[in-house]
Amino acid sequence: MRTIEKTDEYLKAHGIMPSYQRIRVFDYLHNNRNHPTVDSIYKELVGDIPSLSKTTVYNTLRLFNEKGIILIINIEDNESRFDADISNHGHFKCKECGEIFDFDLGKDDLHILKLEEFSIDEQHVYLKGRCPKCK
Repeated sequence: MRTIEKTDEYLKAHGIMPSYQRIRVFDYLHNNRNHPTVDSIYKELVGDIPSLSKTTVYNTLRLFNEKGIILIINIEDNESRFDADISNHGHFKCKECGEIFDFDLGKDDLHILKLEEFSIDEQHVYLKGRCPKCK
């Protein structure tokens, strides 16, 4: 569990002014590895922060992504999820229960043909199927 002071320092180190709302959104993402949507983050935090709006959550997440401290996961066209784990990993979405699972993925695990001459700055791997619980 992160403390407010540590999150405050972390945000400052990444060029983000740490407001109470930003700290709470980041802590929620860091402490709940459930790949939430804007709506689910809003619903979880609005009870404790009545002045919170969905727009604030969205803008905060966009800022965090721009500063490189979270990932935006777009497995479905109409749904963005968010992840505070910025390590190199992939995501698997279960078609039955909708849960998203992380899996390890090293840079050398993907050999992409015909891109040897390219410089790859980002890599996103999304898989869909059925998790062991739903299979």
